[in-house]
Amino acid sequence: MTEGMAPGVPVLDDAARERLVDRFGPEVRAWCAELPDRLARLTHRWRLRVESALPGGTGRTFGGTDAGGRFVVLKLTPDPDIATTEATALRAWTGSGAAADLLAADPAEGALLLAGVRPGTPLAELPGRELPWPAVGALLTRLRAVRAPAGLGSLVERVDAMFALARRRGILESLALDPALLEASVAAARALAEDHAGRPALVHGDLHPGNVLDAGAGTVVAIDPRPCAGDPTFDAVDWAVLPVRDGGTLADGVAAVCRVAPAVDPNRLTRWCRAIAVLVAGAELRKHGRTPYVDTLLALAPR
Repeated sequence: MTEGMAPGVPVLDDAARERLVDRFGPEVRAWCAELPDRLARLTHRWRLRVESALPGGTGRTFGGTDAGGRFVVLKLTPDPDIATTEATALRAWTGSGAAADLLAADPAEGALLLAGVRPGTPLAELPGRELPWPAVGALLTRLRAVRAPAGLGSLVERVDAMFALARRRGILESLALDPALLEASVAAARALAEDHAGRPALVHGDLHPGNVLDAGAGTVVAIDPRPCAGDPTFDAVDWAVLPVRDGGTLADGVAAVCRVAPAVDPNRLTRWCRAIAVLVAGAELRKHGRTPYVDTLLALAPR
C-alpha cells in the first residue's frame, strides 16, 4: 500500500471551504491553508491511503484504507473540542453497536480515525416509507442505555449552542419569526433540558437521518455526534418529525418512535419536538427553501 492521497482526491475544494467558513467564521481559512500538511502528517503516522473525500459539516472527512487494507474514515476538524468530545462519546459507546468504532484519535490535531461502515448509506437517502424503523428503535435504545462520561457539556449548553449557531447563520431571521415565538422556543427547550429527572445519559446531540448509516444485516450505526449529558429523549426528535414531512401528524411520528423504542416517553418527546421545531424548520429552509414542511414545523412551535 502507498501512503498518502490517491490521485484526483481534493484535499479541500471551494465548496467545502465555504461550508467551513459558514460553520466556523472567516478565521477558519488559516486552518484550511494548513490542511494539506496536517493530512500528510496523519496519513504517514497512521499509515493510511486516502481514496475519497466524504461529506462532513464540521471539518473535512476522507475515506481510505489502512496498512491492513481495512476501510477507514479519517475526520479532521479545526475545533479540537469537537474532536475531544466526539472521541469521548465514541469510546463510551464502544461495544454497544451504537456508533462507528474509534480506532485512533489526536484531538490536538483535530483528528479521529474510525472504522468504516459498509454499505454506509445514510438513512436520509432512503424514502421515508423505507426507513428501517426497527433498526432505528434499536439504535435509540442502545444510545440511551449508556451513562454520560465525565468531561461532556450539558444538554442545556447544547441547546444554547444550537440556537446561537442558527442566529449567527441568519437562519432564524430568514424564517421571519415573531421574536416572542423564538423566545418561547428557547425557554421551552432550556426548561426541558434542565428538568430531566433521570441519570444523565450520553446524548448523541445530532441524530438526524443523515448521521445514521446502514451497517448491513438490518443494523444501523450513528456517526458525527455532538455529544452532551442529559435527557436521551432529545435524540428522538428528528425521527418523530419525519411523518410530518410526508403529510402525517406529530402524533403519528411520536407513535412510530415509541413503537420501536418503548423506553421513550411520548409526552416528553412531543414537548421536545415542539420546543425545537424552529431549529428543524431552519435546517429544512437551508436545504430546500420555504416548503410547506417548514410552515408545518413552525406551527408546532410553542406559543
